[in-house]
Amino acid sequence: MSAPAITPVFVRLKLSLLRNGLRQSGGRKAAYITSAVFALLFAALQLIGLIALRGHAHAESVVVLAVAVLGLGWAVMPLFFPSGDETLDPTRLVMLPLRPRPLVRALLTASLVGIGPLFTLCLLVGSVVAVARGGAAFAVGAVAVVLALLVCVALARAVAVANVRLLTSRKGRDLAVLSGLVIAIGAQIVNFGAQRLGASGLGELDPAAEVLQWVPPASAIGAVHAVSEGSYGLAVAQLALTAGALMALLALWSRHLTRLMTSPDGSTLPGAESAAKKRSSTGLARLLPAGRTGTVMERSLRYVWRDPKTKAAWVTSLAIGLIVPVFNAWQGTGSVYFACFAAGMLGIQMYNQFGQDTSAFWMVAMTISSTHDAYVELRARAYALLLITLPYATLVTVLTTAMLGDWRRLPEALGLSFALLGAMLATGAWTSARFPYSIPQEGYKNVAPGQAGLAWISIFGGMVAAALLCAPVIALTIWLNVSADGDDWTWLLLPAGTVYGAVLTAAGLKLAAPRTARRLPEILAAVSKG
Repeated sequence: MSAPAITPVFVRLKLSLLRNGLRQSGGRKAAYITSAVFALLFAALQLIGLIALRGHAHAESVVVLAVAVLGLGWAVMPLFFPSGDETLDPTRLVMLPLRPRPLVRALLTASLVGIGPLFTLCLLVGSVVAVARGGAAFAVGAVAVVLALLVCVALARAVAVANVRLLTSRKGRDLAVLSGLVIAIGAQIVNFGAQRLGASGLGELDPAAEVLQWVPPASAIGAVHAVSEGSYGLAVAQLALTAGALMALLALWSRHLTRLMTSPDGSTLPGAESAAKKRSSTGLARLLPAGRTGTVMERSLRYVWRDPKTKAAWVTSLAIGLIVPVFNAWQGTGSVYFACFAAGMLGIQMYNQFGQDTSAFWMVAMTISSTHDAYVELRARAYALLLITLPYATLVTVLTTAMLGDWRRLPEALGLSFALLGAMLATGAWTSARFPYSIPQEGYKNVAPGQAGLAWISIFGGMVAAALLCAPVIALTIWLNVSADGDDWTWLLLPAGTVYGAVLTAAGLKLAAPRTARRLPEILAAVSKG
Protein backbone atom coordinates (compact mmCIF):
# COMPACT_ATOMS: atom_id res chain seq x y z
CA MET A 1 0.00 0.00 0.00
CA SER A 2 1.53 3.33 -1.07
CA ALA A 3 1.91 6.18 1.40
CA PRO A 4 -0.64 8.99 1.07
CA ALA A 5 0.53 12.22 -0.58
CA ILE A 6 1.54 14.82 1.97
CA THR A 7 1.69 17.82 -0.37
CA PRO A 8 -2.04 18.69 -0.09
CA VAL A 9 -1.77 18.31 3.68
CA PHE A 10 1.07 20.84 3.86
CA VAL A 11 -0.77 23.29 1.63
CA ARG A 12 -3.81 23.09 3.91
CA LEU A 13 -1.49 23.43 6.92
CA LYS A 14 0.00 26.62 5.47
CA LEU A 15 -3.46 28.05 4.85
CA SER A 16 -4.52 27.10 8.39
CA LEU A 17 -1.46 28.80 9.87
CA LEU A 18 -2.24 31.99 7.96
CA ARG A 19 -5.91 31.90 8.95
CA ASN A 20 -5.28 31.12 12.63
CA GLY A 21 -2.58 33.76 12.84
CA LEU A 22 -5.03 36.40 11.71
CA ARG A 23 -7.52 35.29 14.36
CA GLN A 24 -5.12 36.03 17.22
CA SER A 25 -5.85 39.75 17.37
CA GLY A 26 -7.52 42.51 15.44
CA GLY A 27 -4.27 44.45 15.28
CA ARG A 28 -2.42 41.58 13.67
CA LYS A 29 -5.23 41.10 11.15
CA ALA A 30 -5.25 44.81 10.30
CA ALA A 31 -1.45 44.87 9.92
CA TYR A 32 -1.50 41.80 7.66
CA ILE A 33 -4.32 43.10 5.48
CA THR A 34 -2.71 46.54 5.19
CA SER A 35 0.69 45.09 4.27
CA ALA A 36 -0.95 42.72 1.78
CA VAL A 37 -2.86 45.56 0.10
CA PHE A 38 0.25 47.74 -0.19
CA ALA A 39 2.38 44.82 -1.43
CA LEU A 40 -0.17 43.84 -4.07
CA LEU A 41 -0.69 47.46 -5.10
CA PHE A 42 3.05 47.90 -5.52
CA ALA A 43 3.24 44.62 -7.43
CA ALA A 44 0.47 45.77 -9.78
CA LEU A 45 2.15 49.12 -10.40
CA GLN A 46 5.46 47.37 -10.93
CA LEU A 47 3.86 44.99 -13.42
CA ILE A 48 2.40 47.92 -15.35
CA GLY A 49 5.76 49.70 -15.30
CA LEU A 50 7.60 46.67 -16.64
CA ILE A 51 5.05 46.19 -19.39
CA ALA A 52 5.44 49.87 -20.31
CA LEU A 53 9.18 49.24 -20.57
CA ARG A 54 8.56 46.88 -23.47
CA GLY A 55 10.49 47.98 -26.54
CA HIS A 56 12.97 50.14 -24.62
CA ALA A 57 16.60 49.75 -25.67
CA HIS A 58 17.75 48.91 -22.13
CA ALA A 59 14.72 46.91 -20.99
CA GLU A 60 16.76 43.71 -20.64
CA SER A 61 19.27 45.36 -18.29
CA VAL A 62 16.50 46.69 -16.06
CA VAL A 63 14.60 43.41 -15.73
CA VAL A 64 17.74 41.27 -15.29
CA LEU A 65 18.92 43.50 -12.45
CA ALA A 66 15.44 43.57 -10.92
CA VAL A 67 15.21 39.76 -10.87
CA ALA A 68 18.75 39.47 -9.50
CA VAL A 69 17.88 41.82 -6.64
CA LEU A 70 14.67 39.87 -6.10
CA GLY A 71 16.66 36.64 -5.76
CA LEU A 72 18.98 38.32 -3.26
CA GLY A 73 15.96 39.40 -1.27
CA TRP A 74 14.67 35.84 -1.10
CA ALA A 75 18.10 34.68 0.08
CA VAL A 76 18.38 37.13 2.98
CA MET A 77 14.70 37.20 3.95
CA PRO A 78 14.89 34.15 6.28
CA LEU A 79 17.96 35.62 8.02
CA PHE A 80 16.41 38.97 8.86
CA PHE A 81 12.79 37.93 9.31
CA PRO A 82 12.93 34.39 10.73
CA SER A 83 9.55 34.78 12.44
CA GLY A 84 7.76 35.92 9.30
CA ASP A 85 6.78 32.38 8.28
CA GLU A 86 6.33 29.70 10.93
CA THR A 87 6.78 26.96 8.34
CA LEU A 88 10.41 28.06 7.84
CA ASP A 89 11.29 26.09 10.98
CA PRO A 90 11.34 22.38 10.04
CA THR A 91 12.35 21.37 13.59
CA ARG A 92 8.62 21.32 14.33
CA LEU A 93 8.40 18.24 12.07
CA VAL A 94 11.28 16.27 13.59
CA MET A 95 9.08 13.80 15.44
CA LEU A 96 6.96 12.96 12.37
CA PRO A 97 7.79 9.89 10.22
CA LEU A 98 8.49 11.83 7.02
CA ARG A 99 11.06 11.13 4.33
CA PRO A 100 13.21 14.01 3.00
CA ARG A 101 12.17 13.94 -0.67
CA PRO A 102 8.39 13.99 -0.16
CA LEU A 103 8.88 16.54 2.61
CA VAL A 104 10.93 18.83 0.36
CA ARG A 105 8.32 18.55 -2.37
CA ALA A 106 5.49 19.32 0.05
CA LEU A 107 7.30 22.26 1.67
CA LEU A 108 8.22 23.69 -1.72
CA THR A 109 4.60 23.60 -2.86
CA ALA A 110 3.36 25.09 0.42
CA SER A 111 5.94 27.86 0.11
CA LEU A 112 4.21 29.07 -3.06
CA VAL A 113 1.24 30.14 -0.93
CA GLY A 114 1.55 33.70 0.31
CA ILE A 115 2.02 37.35 -0.61
CA GLY A 116 5.75 37.00 -1.31
CA PRO A 117 5.40 34.39 -4.06
CA LEU A 118 2.51 36.33 -5.63
CA PHE A 119 4.60 39.52 -5.64
CA THR A 120 7.50 37.60 -7.18
CA LEU A 121 5.22 36.11 -9.82
CA CYS A 122 3.99 39.57 -10.85
CA LEU A 123 7.55 40.87 -11.23
CA LEU A 124 8.63 37.82 -13.24
CA VAL A 125 5.62 38.01 -15.54
CA GLY A 126 6.23 41.72 -16.13
CA SER A 127 9.91 41.02 -16.83
CA VAL A 128 9.04 38.42 -19.45
CA VAL A 129 6.52 40.70 -21.15
CA ALA A 130 9.11 43.50 -21.20
CA VAL A 131 11.72 41.51 -23.15
CA ALA A 132 9.81 38.78 -25.03
CA ARG A 133 9.20 39.20 -28.76
CA GLY A 134 7.52 36.42 -30.68
CA GLY A 135 5.66 33.23 -29.81
CA ALA A 136 8.83 31.25 -29.06
CA ALA A 137 10.04 33.88 -26.59
CA PHE A 138 6.71 33.84 -24.73
CA ALA A 139 6.76 30.03 -24.62
CA VAL A 140 10.25 30.10 -23.13
CA GLY A 141 9.05 32.90 -20.85
CA ALA A 142 6.41 30.64 -19.33
CA VAL A 143 9.09 28.09 -18.46
CA ALA A 144 11.41 30.84 -17.23
CA VAL A 145 8.79 32.26 -14.86
CA VAL A 146 8.22 28.84 -13.26
CA LEU A 147 11.93 28.11 -12.93
CA ALA A 148 12.79 31.54 -11.53
CA LEU A 149 9.96 31.40 -9.00
CA LEU A 150 10.99 27.93 -7.82
CA VAL A 151 14.63 29.03 -7.57
CA CYS A 152 13.66 31.96 -5.36
CA VAL A 153 11.53 29.83 -3.04
CA ALA A 154 14.06 26.98 -2.90
CA LEU A 155 16.84 29.47 -2.16
CA ALA A 156 14.92 30.89 0.79
CA ARG A 157 14.16 27.41 2.11
CA ALA A 158 17.73 26.16 1.72
CA VAL A 159 19.11 29.21 3.54
CA ALA A 160 16.53 28.84 6.31
CA VAL A 161 17.22 25.14 6.88
CA ALA A 162 20.99 25.62 6.77
CA ASN A 163 20.74 28.31 9.46
CA VAL A 164 17.73 27.11 11.42
CA ARG A 165 19.74 26.58 14.63
CA LEU A 166 20.98 30.15 14.35
CA LEU A 167 17.60 31.62 13.47
CA THR A 168 15.87 30.05 16.47
CA SER A 169 18.61 31.15 18.90
CA ARG A 170 19.42 34.43 20.61
CA LYS A 171 22.02 35.23 17.94
CA GLY A 172 19.37 34.80 15.27
CA ARG A 173 17.14 37.35 16.99
CA ASP A 174 20.14 39.67 17.16
CA LEU A 175 20.58 39.26 13.41
CA ALA A 176 16.92 40.01 12.81
CA VAL A 177 17.20 43.26 14.76
CA LEU A 178 20.04 44.31 12.44
CA SER A 179 17.65 44.21 9.49
CA GLY A 180 17.15 47.92 10.02
CA LEU A 181 20.78 48.42 9.08
CA VAL A 182 20.28 46.61 5.78
CA ILE A 183 17.25 48.75 5.02
CA ALA A 184 19.12 51.95 5.87
CA ILE A 185 22.16 51.06 3.78
CA GLY A 186 19.98 49.78 0.96
CA ALA A 187 18.03 53.05 0.90
CA GLN A 188 21.24 55.03 0.56
CA ILE A 189 22.52 52.75 -2.22
CA VAL A 190 19.20 53.01 -4.08
CA ASN A 191 19.29 56.80 -3.72
CA PHE A 192 22.85 56.91 -5.04
CA GLY A 193 22.00 54.60 -7.92
CA ALA A 194 18.89 56.61 -8.83
CA GLN A 195 20.94 59.81 -8.97
CA ARG A 196 23.54 58.18 -11.18
CA LEU A 197 20.89 56.79 -13.52
CA GLY A 198 19.13 60.13 -13.66
CA ALA A 199 22.35 61.77 -14.78
CA SER A 200 23.70 59.07 -17.12
CA GLY A 201 20.66 57.07 -18.28
CA LEU A 202 19.79 53.37 -18.13
CA GLY A 203 22.85 52.50 -20.20
CA GLU A 204 24.81 52.50 -16.92
CA LEU A 205 23.10 49.19 -16.08
CA ASP A 206 24.34 47.29 -19.13
CA PRO A 207 27.75 46.13 -17.76
CA ALA A 208 26.17 44.75 -14.58
CA ALA A 209 23.39 43.07 -16.55
CA GLU A 210 25.93 41.36 -18.82
CA VAL A 211 27.29 39.56 -15.74
CA LEU A 212 24.05 38.96 -13.85
CA GLN A 213 22.30 37.36 -16.84
CA TRP A 214 24.37 34.27 -16.00
CA VAL A 215 23.36 34.26 -12.33
CA PRO A 216 20.12 32.40 -11.46
CA PRO A 217 17.29 33.34 -11.26
CA ALA A 218 18.14 36.31 -13.53
CA SER A 219 19.54 33.84 -16.08
CA ALA A 220 15.98 32.65 -16.78
CA ILE A 221 14.98 36.15 -17.90
CA GLY A 222 18.19 36.37 -19.91
CA ALA A 223 17.08 33.25 -21.79
CA VAL A 224 13.84 34.94 -22.81
CA HIS A 225 15.74 37.89 -24.24
CA ALA A 226 18.15 35.54 -26.00
CA VAL A 227 15.27 33.81 -27.78
CA SER A 228 13.88 37.20 -28.78
CA GLU A 229 17.27 37.97 -30.36
CA GLY A 230 17.42 34.57 -32.11
CA SER A 231 20.26 33.22 -29.91
CA TYR A 232 18.68 29.84 -29.18
CA GLY A 233 21.89 28.19 -28.04
CA LEU A 234 22.48 30.93 -25.51
CA ALA A 235 18.89 30.61 -24.29
CA VAL A 236 19.25 26.85 -23.78
CA ALA A 237 22.44 27.40 -21.79
CA GLN A 238 20.81 30.01 -19.53
CA LEU A 239 17.71 27.89 -18.95
CA ALA A 240 19.90 24.87 -18.20
CA LEU A 241 21.87 26.98 -15.73
CA THR A 242 18.66 28.02 -13.97
CA ALA A 243 17.36 24.44 -13.87
CA GLY A 244 20.74 23.23 -12.58
CA ALA A 245 20.68 25.85 -9.82
CA LEU A 246 17.19 24.68 -8.84
CA MET A 247 18.33 21.05 -8.65
CA ALA A 248 21.39 22.02 -6.62
CA LEU A 249 19.30 24.06 -4.19
CA LEU A 250 16.79 21.22 -3.76
CA ALA A 251 19.64 18.76 -3.14
CA LEU A 252 21.25 21.12 -0.63
CA TRP A 253 17.92 21.66 1.05
CA SER A 254 17.26 17.93 1.27
CA ARG A 255 20.71 17.22 2.70
CA HIS A 256 20.44 19.87 5.40
CA LEU A 257 16.90 18.77 6.16
CA THR A 258 18.03 15.16 6.61
CA ARG A 259 20.87 16.21 8.88
CA LEU A 260 18.60 18.51 10.87
CA MET A 261 15.94 15.84 11.44
CA THR A 262 18.31 13.00 12.30
CA SER A 263 21.07 14.66 14.35
CA PRO A 264 20.72 15.86 17.96
CA ASP A 265 20.58 19.56 18.75
CA GLY A 266 23.93 20.60 20.17
CA SER A 267 22.24 23.07 22.49
CA THR A 268 20.62 20.16 24.39
CA LEU A 269 23.87 18.26 24.93
CA PRO A 270 25.77 18.76 28.19
CA GLY A 271 28.60 21.20 27.68
CA ALA A 272 30.83 20.06 30.48
CA GLU A 273 33.94 21.66 29.13
CA SER A 274 32.34 25.02 28.45
CA ALA A 275 30.62 24.98 31.83
CA ALA A 276 33.92 24.25 33.53
CA LYS A 277 35.64 27.21 31.95
CA LYS A 278 35.75 30.26 34.14
CA ARG A 279 35.30 33.64 32.60
CA SER A 280 38.35 35.74 33.15
CA SER A 281 38.59 39.47 32.83
CA THR A 282 38.88 40.64 29.26
CA GLY A 283 41.83 42.51 27.92
CA LEU A 284 39.61 45.57 27.53
CA ALA A 285 39.00 45.73 31.28
CA ARG A 286 42.72 45.96 31.94
CA LEU A 287 42.99 48.99 29.64
CA LEU A 288 40.15 50.93 31.28
CA PRO A 289 40.48 53.14 34.37
CA ALA A 290 40.19 51.55 37.78
CA GLY A 291 37.17 51.90 40.03
CA ARG A 292 33.62 52.76 39.12
CA THR A 293 34.58 54.63 35.93
CA GLY A 294 36.21 51.59 34.34
CA THR A 295 33.41 49.27 35.48
CA VAL A 296 30.71 51.48 33.96
CA MET A 297 32.68 51.91 30.74
CA GLU A 298 33.11 48.14 30.39
CA ARG A 299 29.40 47.58 31.03
CA SER A 300 28.44 50.17 28.41
CA LEU A 301 30.77 48.66 25.83
CA ARG A 302 29.43 45.18 26.57
CA TYR A 303 25.92 46.48 25.89
CA VAL A 304 27.12 47.71 22.51
CA TRP A 305 28.51 44.28 21.69
CA ARG A 306 25.89 41.99 23.24
CA ASP A 307 22.53 43.73 23.57
CA PRO A 308 20.56 43.35 20.30
CA LYS A 309 18.82 46.74 20.36
CA THR A 310 21.94 48.65 21.44
CA LYS A 311 24.05 46.84 18.86
CA ALA A 312 21.54 47.58 16.10
CA ALA A 313 21.44 51.27 17.01
CA TRP A 314 25.22 51.56 17.04
CA VAL A 315 25.83 49.65 13.84
CA THR A 316 23.14 51.63 12.02
CA SER A 317 24.59 54.93 13.22
CA LEU A 318 28.11 53.90 12.25
CA ALA A 319 26.99 52.84 8.79
CA ILE A 320 24.80 55.87 8.00
CA GLY A 321 27.34 58.25 9.50
CA LEU A 322 29.86 56.97 6.96
CA ILE A 323 27.56 56.48 3.97
CA VAL A 324 26.04 59.98 3.83
CA PRO A 325 29.28 62.02 3.63
CA VAL A 326 31.23 59.45 1.61
CA PHE A 327 28.50 58.87 -1.00
CA ASN A 328 27.99 62.59 -1.45
CA ALA A 329 31.75 63.11 -1.78
CA TRP A 330 31.89 60.25 -4.28
CA GLN A 331 29.29 61.96 -6.44
CA GLY A 332 31.21 65.22 -6.25
CA THR A 333 28.26 67.04 -4.69
CA GLY A 334 29.33 66.79 -1.08
CA SER A 335 31.15 69.06 1.35
CA VAL A 336 33.64 68.43 4.14
CA TYR A 337 30.96 69.70 6.54
CA PHE A 338 28.89 66.59 5.72
CA ALA A 339 31.41 64.71 7.87
CA CYS A 340 29.70 66.25 10.92
CA PHE A 341 26.92 63.77 10.17
CA ALA A 342 29.07 61.01 11.69
CA ALA A 343 29.46 62.85 15.00
CA GLY A 344 25.75 63.67 15.01
CA MET A 345 24.63 60.08 14.38
CA LEU A 346 26.85 58.70 17.15
CA GLY A 347 26.02 61.54 19.53
CA ILE A 348 22.42 60.34 19.49
CA GLN A 349 23.58 57.24 21.36
CA MET A 350 24.03 59.40 24.48
CA TYR A 351 20.29 60.02 24.64
CA ASN A 352 18.19 57.80 26.92
CA GLN A 353 21.23 56.22 28.53
CA PHE A 354 19.21 54.65 31.35
CA GLY A 355 16.52 53.34 29.02
CA GLN A 356 19.15 51.11 27.40
CA ASP A 357 19.49 49.32 30.76
CA THR A 358 15.72 48.56 30.86
CA SER A 359 14.62 46.89 34.09
CA ALA A 360 18.24 46.08 34.99
CA PHE A 361 18.67 49.78 35.84
CA TRP A 362 17.59 49.01 39.40
CA MET A 363 21.02 47.44 39.98
CA VAL A 364 22.66 50.66 38.81
CA ALA A 365 20.27 52.75 40.91
CA MET A 366 21.29 50.80 44.01
CA THR A 367 24.86 52.09 43.59
CA ILE A 368 23.89 55.78 43.25
CA SER A 369 23.49 57.45 46.62
CA SER A 370 24.77 60.95 45.90
CA THR A 371 25.23 63.54 43.19
CA HIS A 372 28.89 62.50 42.90
CA ASP A 373 27.89 58.88 42.20
CA ALA A 374 25.48 60.05 39.50
CA TYR A 375 28.17 62.27 37.98
CA VAL A 376 30.71 59.45 37.83
CA GLU A 377 28.09 57.14 36.27
CA LEU A 378 27.20 59.64 33.54
CA ARG A 379 30.82 60.62 32.94
CA ALA A 380 31.87 56.99 32.49
CA ARG A 381 29.06 56.40 30.00
CA ALA A 382 30.19 59.46 28.06
CA TYR A 383 33.78 58.18 28.12
CA ALA A 384 32.67 54.83 26.68
CA LEU A 385 30.87 56.62 23.88
CA LEU A 386 33.87 58.86 23.19
CA LEU A 387 36.12 55.82 23.00
CA ILE A 388 34.34 54.89 19.77
CA THR A 389 33.07 58.23 18.53
CA LEU A 390 36.22 60.36 18.59
CA PRO A 391 38.38 58.13 16.35
CA TYR A 392 35.40 57.31 14.15
CA ALA A 393 34.41 60.94 13.58
CA THR A 394 38.04 61.78 12.87
CA LEU A 395 38.32 58.92 10.37
CA VAL A 396 35.14 59.90 8.51
CA THR A 397 36.21 63.54 8.36
CA VAL A 398 39.67 62.71 7.02
CA LEU A 399 38.21 60.26 4.48
CA THR A 400 35.63 62.78 3.24
CA THR A 401 38.28 65.49 2.99
CA ALA A 402 40.60 63.18 1.05
CA MET A 403 37.85 62.26 -1.42
CA LEU A 404 37.06 65.93 -2.02
CA GLY A 405 40.70 67.02 -1.97
CA ASP A 406 39.81 70.00 0.25
CA TRP A 407 42.51 69.60 2.91
CA ARG A 408 42.39 73.28 3.83
CA ARG A 409 39.00 72.79 5.47
CA LEU A 410 39.98 69.71 7.49
CA PRO A 411 40.71 71.62 10.77
CA GLU A 412 37.40 73.46 10.73
CA ALA A 413 35.42 70.32 9.83
CA LEU A 414 37.04 68.45 12.74
CA GLY A 415 36.44 71.38 15.07
CA LEU A 416 32.76 71.51 14.15
CA SER A 417 32.44 67.73 14.57
CA PHE A 418 33.99 67.79 18.04
CA ALA A 419 31.88 70.77 19.11
CA LEU A 420 28.71 69.04 17.89
CA LEU A 421 29.68 65.85 19.67
CA GLY A 422 30.26 67.71 22.92
CA ALA A 423 26.91 69.47 22.62
CA MET A 424 25.10 66.19 22.02
CA LEU A 425 26.84 64.52 24.97
CA ALA A 426 25.76 67.43 27.17
CA THR A 427 22.13 67.48 26.05
CA GLY A 428 22.00 63.66 25.97
CA ALA A 429 23.07 63.40 29.60
CA TRP A 430 20.43 65.95 30.64
CA THR A 431 17.57 64.43 28.63
CA SER A 432 18.50 60.95 29.87
CA ALA A 433 17.66 62.14 33.37
CA ARG A 434 14.72 64.36 32.43
CA PHE A 435 12.92 62.30 29.74
CA PRO A 436 13.82 58.60 30.23
CA TYR A 437 11.76 55.98 28.40
CA SER A 438 11.77 52.20 28.10
CA ILE A 439 13.11 50.22 25.13
CA PRO A 440 11.23 46.90 24.70
CA GLN A 441 13.59 43.95 24.42
CA GLU A 442 11.32 41.88 22.20
CA GLY A 443 10.10 42.81 18.74
CA TYR A 444 11.14 45.73 16.57
CA LYS A 445 9.75 48.63 18.61
CA ASN A 446 12.26 51.03 20.16
CA VAL A 447 9.78 52.78 22.44
CA ALA A 448 7.33 51.25 24.91
CA PRO A 449 3.62 51.99 24.30
CA GLY A 450 2.59 55.34 25.73
CA GLN A 451 6.10 56.78 25.79
CA ALA A 452 6.46 57.96 22.19
CA GLY A 453 6.04 61.59 23.26
CA LEU A 454 8.92 61.25 25.73
CA ALA A 455 11.13 59.77 23.02
CA TRP A 456 10.36 62.60 20.59
CA ILE A 457 11.06 65.27 23.22
CA SER A 458 14.24 63.54 24.36
CA ILE A 459 15.83 62.98 20.95
CA PHE A 460 14.58 65.79 18.76
CA GLY A 461 14.42 68.38 21.53
CA GLY A 462 17.95 67.47 22.56
CA MET A 463 19.19 67.68 18.97
CA VAL A 464 17.70 71.17 18.56
CA ALA A 465 19.33 72.25 21.82
CA ALA A 466 22.66 70.79 20.66
CA ALA A 467 22.43 72.73 17.39
CA LEU A 468 21.78 75.94 19.33
CA LEU A 469 24.72 75.25 21.63
CA CYS A 470 26.97 74.86 18.56
CA ALA A 471 25.90 78.26 17.24
CA PRO A 472 29.04 80.09 18.47
CA VAL A 473 31.38 77.68 16.67
CA ILE A 474 29.21 77.78 13.53
CA ALA A 475 29.19 81.59 13.61
CA LEU A 476 32.96 81.69 14.05
CA THR A 477 33.39 79.32 11.10
CA ILE A 478 31.21 81.47 8.86
CA TRP A 479 32.96 84.68 9.94
CA LEU A 480 36.43 83.29 9.25
CA ASN A 481 35.36 82.02 5.83
CA VAL A 482 33.86 85.33 4.71
CA SER A 483 36.61 87.54 6.15
CA ALA A 484 39.28 88.76 3.80
CA ASP A 485 42.17 87.31 5.82
CA GLY A 486 40.14 84.68 7.69
CA ASP A 487 41.63 81.75 5.75
CA ASP A 488 44.90 82.20 7.64
CA TRP A 489 43.13 81.58 10.95
CA THR A 490 40.69 78.75 10.15
CA TRP A 491 43.10 76.24 11.73
CA LEU A 492 42.11 77.73 15.10
CA LEU A 493 38.68 76.14 14.71
CA LEU A 494 40.12 72.72 15.53
CA PRO A 495 41.41 73.59 19.04
CA ALA A 496 38.51 75.99 19.60
CA GLY A 497 35.89 73.39 18.66
CA THR A 498 37.63 70.70 20.71
CA VAL A 499 37.84 72.84 23.84
CA TYR A 500 34.31 74.14 23.39
CA GLY A 501 32.96 70.59 23.01
CA ALA A 502 34.83 69.44 26.13
CA VAL A 503 33.46 72.38 28.14
CA LEU A 504 29.90 71.66 26.99
CA THR A 505 30.25 67.99 27.91
CA ALA A 506 31.54 68.78 31.39
CA ALA A 507 28.81 71.35 31.96
CA GLY A 508 26.10 69.01 30.75
CA LEU A 509 27.27 66.21 33.02
CA LYS A 510 27.42 68.59 36.00
CA LEU A 511 23.86 69.77 35.35
CA ALA A 512 22.49 66.26 34.76
CA ALA A 513 24.08 64.63 37.83
CA PRO A 514 21.92 66.23 40.58
CA ARG A 515 18.74 65.69 38.56
CA THR A 516 19.69 62.02 38.07
CA ALA A 517 20.33 61.53 41.79
CA ARG A 518 16.98 63.15 42.72
CA ARG A 519 14.86 61.35 40.11
CA LEU A 520 16.13 57.78 40.51
CA PRO A 521 12.68 56.32 41.42
CA GLU A 522 11.00 58.09 38.47
CA ILE A 523 13.76 57.02 36.08
CA LEU A 524 13.52 53.42 37.27
CA ALA A 525 9.75 53.38 36.80
CA ALA A 526 10.02 54.90 33.32
CA VAL A 527 12.72 52.58 31.96
CA SER A 528 11.09 49.46 33.42
CA LYS A 529 7.72 50.09 31.80
CA GLY A 530 8.40 47.93 28.73
